[in-house]
Amino acid sequence: MTATIALSCVAALLATSALAVAMARLPGASRAIYGASLAVSSVLLIVTLAAFVSAPATPSVVTLPLGLPWLGAHFRIDALSAFFLVVVDLGAAAASLYALGYGQHEKTPQRVLPFYPAFLAGMNLVVMADDAFTFLLSWEFMSLSSWALVITHHRDRANVYAGYVYLVMAGFGTLALLLAFGLLAGPDGLYGFDAIRAAQPSAGLAALVLILVLVGAGSKAGLIPLHVWLPLAHPAAPSHVSALLSGVMTKVAVYAFVRVVFDLLGTPAWWWSILVLFIGGTTCVLGLLYALMQSDLKRVLAYSTIENIGLIFVAFGLALAFKAEGMAWAAALAMTAGLFHVFNHSLFKSLLFFGSGAVLTATGERDMDRLGGLIHRMPKTALAFLIGSVAISALPPLNGFASEWLVFQAVLQSPQLPSWGLKLLIPAVGALLALSAALAAACFVRAFGMTFLGRPRASTAEHAVETDVWSLAAMAGLAALCVLAGLFPGLVIDALAPVVLGATGARMPVQVAVPWLSIVPIAESRSSYNALLVFAFIAFSASMSVFVIHRFASRVFRRAPPWDCGYPDPSPLTQYSAGSFAQPIRRVFGTAVFQAREHVEMPPPGDMRPARLVVDVRDLVWSLLYAPVERAVTVLADRLNVLQFLTIRRYLSLVFLSLVGLLLVIAIWS
Repeated sequence: MTATIALSCVAALLATSALAVAMARLPGASRAIYGASLAVSSVLLIVTLAAFVSAPATPSVVTLPLGLPWLGAHFRIDALSAFFLVVVDLGAAAASLYALGYGQHEKTPQRVLPFYPAFLAGMNLVVMADDAFTFLLSWEFMSLSSWALVITHHRDRANVYAGYVYLVMAGFGTLALLLAFGLLAGPDGLYGFDAIRAAQPSAGLAALVLILVLVGAGSKAGLIPLHVWLPLAHPAAPSHVSALLSGVMTKVAVYAFVRVVFDLLGTPAWWWSILVLFIGGTTCVLGLLYALMQSDLKRVLAYSTIENIGLIFVAFGLALAFKAEGMAWAAALAMTAGLFHVFNHSLFKSLLFFGSGAVLTATGERDMDRLGGLIHRMPKTALAFLIGSVAISALPPLNGFASEWLVFQAVLQSPQLPSWGLKLLIPAVGALLALSAALAAACFVRAFGMTFLGRPRASTAEHAVETDVWSLAAMAGLAALCVLAGLFPGLVIDALAPVVLGATGARMPVQVAVPWLSIVPIAESRSSYNALLVFAFIAFSASMSVFVIHRFASRVFRRAPPWDCGYPDPSPLTQYSAGSFAQPIRRVFGTAVFQAREHVEMPPPGDMRPARLVVDVRDLVWSLLYAPVERAVTVLADRLNVLQFLTIRRYLSLVFLSLVGLLLVIAIWS
C-alpha cells in the first residue's frame, strides 16, 4: 500500500509538471505549481515517514507493465529506501514552501515551473526503483530535469557552460552505472534487484562493480576528482533548486552507492574500504580548502557540500572495513554515523542555501566582499543562517556535531582491525577529518561574518530588507529540525536501526533507554555524549556572562563610528574582507593545492590609481585531468570535421569498409 500511494504521488508530480507547461506564463502560476508540489511532497513525506518509523518486516512492492517487455517496472519501499525517501521529500517540501515566496522574484518562471515537479518525481523514482532498467531510466530523468533547471538563466554564458559541464558529467556517471548493472545482470539478464542479490557475483566482478559505482554515484554526489560540475551548477540554478541539488540530489547518489555496495554486492572484501576511505578523506579536506578560497557565497556552500559528502563516504568506508572483518557492532556504528550525517546535511545545507537565496533576493549580490551588516537589516535570516553555520561547523549541541562525533567514535575502533593497512590508514583519515572540522569552522565564521556582520560594503547591502514570510517559514522549520536532531540524537539513531541492521547485520544499542537522553555508541565506559547537558551548560554560561556584564559593567552607553589612529574611518572598504580572512590558510595550503600566486599591482609615483592585490587560484583537478581531455576532444573534432564534406563516393566507401571491418571482428570473435 505504501508503494502504491507513493507512486500515485509521483504521478501527481508529473501531472503538475505537465500542467505547468500550459499555465507557466499565467498570473499566479508560481504559487499554484509550488503549492501543488508542496502538497504532494508533504503527503509523500507523511507516507514514507510512517513506513520508516513503523519499519514493517515485509517491504511494500509494486510492479507496473512498463519498461522492458519481459521485466516490467518494479518499485519497492524497504527500510533503506524509506529513509532516503524521507530525506528527499522533507527537502522537497521545504524547498517548495520556500519557493512560494522566492519564486515571485524569478524573472523567467516559465523555464523553472515545468521542470521543478518533474525533478522531484525523478528523485523519488530513483529511490523506489527495484530493477536496473527502472533505476537507470529514473536516474537519467532526474539528471535531465535538473540540467534544465541549472540552465534556467541561459542568457548568462557562465550558466550555459555550467549546464554543459553538468550534462557531460551526468552522462559519464550514467554510463558507469550502466556498465555496473550490466556486469551485475550477467549473460542471463538478471535486471531485477532480487535476482542480482541471489546471484552473488565473484570477487573480481564485485570489485569492478564497486569501482564503477564509485565513479557513477560519486560523479553525482561530488566526490573529488568528479566534483567539477558542482561548484558551477549550484550557483547557476535558482536558490531553491540549489538547495535540492546540494541537500537532496547528492543524497540520492549516496543512496545508489549504499544500495549497490551494501545490498546487491553481498559480503565486502576488506580492501574495498581502503579505496572508499582514501577518496572520502581527500574529498573532505580539499572540499573545504576550495570553499575557503571563494568569495561567492553560493560557491562556498557548493564546495562545502563536497566536504560533507567526503565525510559520509568515510563513514561508509569504515562500515565496509568493519563488516569485512566480522566486527558487526563497529560496522553498525559507522553506518549509523554515515546515515545520520546524510539526514543532517540535507537539513543544514538546504537551510544555508535558503539563506543565501534570501540575501541574493534582498541585495542582488553573491559576492561576500559586497555584503556585510545584514544582521541589522535581515535579523531573522541572519539567525537562521547562524544556526545552519553552527550546525555545519559541527559545533555542539546542534546536529552536525552528533553525527561527526559518531564518525570519530568509529575511527577510534580501528586498532581492533586485524589488517595493518587499515590500522595505518584509518588514523590518517581521522586526522584529515579533524583538519576538515577545523577548516569548516573557519569557513563558516568567514561566511557568516563577511555576509551579516560589520558594515555594509555596498549600497545594495545597506538598503536590504527582510525576506518574505514563506521563505522565513521554510528556514525556521529547518533550523528547528537542526536543533531538535542535535538535542535528541538518540531518537534519530534508534529510528535508523532497521536500515543499519539490513546493511550491516547489527545495530547500535538502544539509545532511548540510556538515562538523561545521553547517547552511548558502544559502552559508557568508553564514551558517551549528552547534548542536553551541553546545551544547559552553554545556556547557563551565556546567561551568567550577560548578567555579569550588565550588572557590573559601566552603564554608560556610547555609539561612535569606527576610527583609525584617532581619526574617523568613513570607508567600509577598510574592513576585513573575505580574501584577507582566507589569506593565512591560502599561504599555508594554496601553493601546493591550488598553485596560488599573489601579484601586487603598484602604480608608479604620481599615479593616483590605488594599488591592487591580485590572487590567482587554479583548480588542479580541472587543469591536470579535465582540461587535457577537453583539448584532445576539440582537436579530434576539428580533424573529423572533414567527414562533413566528403563526396557520395567516399561516403559509400567508408560504409563499405566499416561493414567489412565489423564482419571481420564478428568472424574472429566467434
